Amino acid sequence: MIKRQIPNLITLCNLACGVLSVFAAIAYQEPELAALLICLGILFDFFDGLSARLLGVSSPMGKELDSLADVVTSGVAPAAILFTLCHSPLGHIGLRGLVAAFLLIPLFAAYRLAKFNIDTRQSHSFLGLPVPSQALVWVGLALTQSIDYSATGNPWLAVVFVVLSLVLNVLMVSELPLFSLKFNFKDLSWKTNSVQYIFLIVCAVIIALLRDWIAISAIILWYIILSAITQKKHAE
Repeated sequence: MIKRQIPNLITLCNLACGVLSVFAAIAYQEPELAALLICLGILFDFFDGLSARLLGVSSPMGKELDSLADVVTSGVAPAAILFTLCHSPLGHIGLRGLVAAFLLIPLFAAYRLAKFNIDTRQSHSFLGLPVPSQALVWVGLALTQSIDYSATGNPWLAVVFVVLSLVLNVLMVSELPLFSLKFNFKDLSWKTNSVQYIFLIVCAVIIALLRDWIAISAIILWYIILSAITQKKHAE
């Protein structure tokens, strides 16, 4: 019985990180701490599935619990961070518009997770942007030192974030196939793993050029762009 509950306990740690992230962002105005808690939650999200497979105790309950935790950690928490970051430089969209725009993030995240749970096509690859990947875009932006989030910063920053959030929301529920990051270790040639090699090379360039947390956001966006290019190439 204890063995079967280990993955669920790890999932609950993910959920706890999400709740604490919301508190850090809204109650204590600490978006950086909130972003780090999201990272920790996503790490727990990785290990709960891994532990379930290693222990051979995967269950429908664990799958549902995992989705519920992800709604909070990768849906509600990023929305809370964005609201905190953009609360001062509201620009021209207004407080109500900001609330309405960022409220869509957990709503789309919940829909995406429910759709993923019943979509048998996604057993080995993803259709649409995974919810934790969407959250990492905001984590990178929250932790970066190269953007001024103060009241004296760019007043249109909130508008940019709203547009970006809408794009990511649509991608979460889209049918865009995302290429697998796994290499074919039986054949490591360029021809077999060209997309993965190109992805890693450009990632290294992004990290070298930016040298800031915003590189996380840039890498996720690069992954989306390369997936779109790859899909178009295959369609031809």
